[in-house]
Amino acid sequence: MSTATIYSERNKNSKHNMNDPLVQVQNLKIHYPIKKGIITRTVGNVKAVDGLNFNIYPGETLALVGESGCGKSTTGRGIVKLEEPTDGKVIFDGKDLSSIKGSELRGVRTKMQIIFQDPYSSLNPRMRVGDLLAEPLLAHKLANGAEVNRKVDELLEIVGLTKGHRARYPHEFSGGQRQRVGIARALILNPKLVVCDEPVSALDVSIQAQVLNLLKDLQKEFNLTYLFIAHGLGAVKYISDRIAVMYLGKIVEIGKTEDIFKNPKHPYSQVLLSAYPIPNPHLRNRKRIVIEGDVPSPANPPKGCSFHTRCPIAQSICREQTPELNGIEHSVACHFPIS
Repeated sequence: MSTATIYSERNKNSKHNMNDPLVQVQNLKIHYPIKKGIITRTVGNVKAVDGLNFNIYPGETLALVGESGCGKSTTGRGIVKLEEPTDGKVIFDGKDLSSIKGSELRGVRTKMQIIFQDPYSSLNPRMRVGDLLAEPLLAHKLANGAEVNRKVDELLEIVGLTKGHRARYPHEFSGGQRQRVGIARALILNPKLVVCDEPVSALDVSIQAQVLNLLKDLQKEFNLTYLFIAHGLGAVKYISDRIAVMYLGKIVEIGKTEDIFKNPKHPYSQVLLSAYPIPNPHLRNRKRIVIEGDVPSPANPPKGCSFHTRCPIAQSICREQTPELNGIEHSVACHFPIS
């Protein structure tokens, strides 16, 4: 039985109820202290992630989109425990990650992996690709000897490389090939959740399509669940089942991909979608929505709705009260959602 078949069968036979969330993010906050002076006193906090609530269900792809600096990557890193939350919980596969440590946390880490944006900086330049892929198996004592080599060879072929590539160093690959190595490394431990942190943004357009197709194929083959972080809406529309729109550390809208693209309810979502190029010539006459001003500092976010300083329909209540996400399948955090 091949490695792919073994991995697929393991995830299919998981006891997790497919109707229950694989990941539950509850009031997640990640703040970074601002230090000042010789004594190094804290004078404030950068609120990179400021109270997120959402679920990710088994087998789906949830896309997290927004401008650079809105907290997307920090959210992904917080979910896989590369960043310690300031407050809130991440419940993965029924386990509260804030309450487990040591060997138990180490065991959970094998089920949640991350694909980084820059494949070159995330790969050790002094290690051959075969050793890079074998290292997680050896560290977690999941294989040894010939079995390690067999799994490495099979996974290289699955991601579109060859056995001969195992002897090469990262600098000997193209950008697309390096990202394939990064994908293989994320899959070598047979995870349930993969956080894809802008995995195609550093690649050429033609290579982006190849990598997106590979991710979709691997999701079916390995029964994977993705958190897909991006700001390119073309990739998001192609690969995601649901979209969460993020602005200044908060989610302002979340819903099915088709619903978000056809009927965005938050003014910020409309701004993002107005910049998305549409190939249909009948729709090219739509107006581009241009908003004034810059994104406020996450160290000093505005009171009330975080988007009100740039929102074209903001009213007095928007400056005073923070809107909550309302709705079930399509939720929006806005006092005056657009129908």
